[in-house]
Amino acid sequence: MNTFGRIFRVHLMGESHGKLVGVLIDGCPAGLPLGEEDFLSDMQRRKPGAKGTTARRDPDLPIPVTGIFRGYTTGAPLLIWLENRDTRPDDYSRFTEVPRPGHADMTALQKFGGFADHRGGGHFSGRLTAALVAAGVVAKKLLTPVRIEARLTEAGGRKDIDAVVEKAVLEKDSVGGIVDCRVKGLPAGLGEPFFDGVESLVSHILFAIPAVKGVEFGAGFAAAAMRGSEHNDPIVDTGGKTSTNHAGGINGGITNGNELVVRLAVKPASSISRPQKTVDLKKQAMTTLEIPGRHDACIALRVPVVAEAALAVALVDLMMIEQMIPRVLPRTKHTKT
Repeated sequence: MNTFGRIFRVHLMGESHGKLVGVLIDGCPAGLPLGEEDFLSDMQRRKPGAKGTTARRDPDLPIPVTGIFRGYTTGAPLLIWLENRDTRPDDYSRFTEVPRPGHADMTALQKFGGFADHRGGGHFSGRLTAALVAAGVVAKKLLTPVRIEARLTEAGGRKDIDAVVEKAVLEKDSVGGIVDCRVKGLPAGLGEPFFDGVESLVSHILFAIPAVKGVEFGAGFAAAAMRGSEHNDPIVDTGGKTSTNHAGGINGGITNGNELVVRLAVKPASSISRPQKTVDLKKQAMTTLEIPGRHDACIALRVPVVAEAALAVALVDLMMIEQMIPRVLPRTKHTKT
């Protein structure tokens, strides 16, 4: 349900307008130096602030509660939480009776019988990606020297991202985007055939990011229009290096030592200021809904760092399964400076 991983297990908790959101990491190796300063860069990247992002402002300072002693992880469960400060729960009071199109208001009602926290989407909210980013900070440190980089390459089907987002803001609408992710330095041999293939596990956690509607590896959907002679990657050395990378760094569900290439399709944010049609559950009639509050015109602007975190969590778990990351880290590699 809310847990991902077999050895490096990540459990998300909290609600958008509740007291906090957080992550419990079980299986984190002992001896990893970890402090508040480690979180600052990635948490800043996830924060709103650019044009087209929500006006909500939370401090987003992760607070390690358990699993750290004298600046190092202990090997016990690592609990990290982030307080919700800038909340406006009254903005969402109407949505228990008038569900928002594109949101989980209706499915949450059907699934949980009206007991789910509806404020800001509750546990379904993208707010929980703050906790996922915090987990990603830990995972990235464990992955060193493997490097993960993600960036937004287009929005609304175009490359001129700023202009597209600005137009969406002016029209009180939203746009989606494509996020390109690259992993360099990944060893060969991660993953298993079929159900535990790297594509399967990575897709699983990437689809947990709210608004992600598509995941492709390497050539992805373009491979359907290619011939085998085009798509096959010629192997050029005994280490498995290839001259092209249409497979995206994976063959048979197993990493081949080449760059891992993943792209995400991110949908337009569902909350928009334009009037929309929906149903009034109390009146049992169609109605027009205008959503107040603070919205992202392009949620994809803040997805790259979340995608990096999700990838890092999945890859650390795979590397720990292969015993490439020990349960107690060598002091020489991770001693604080």
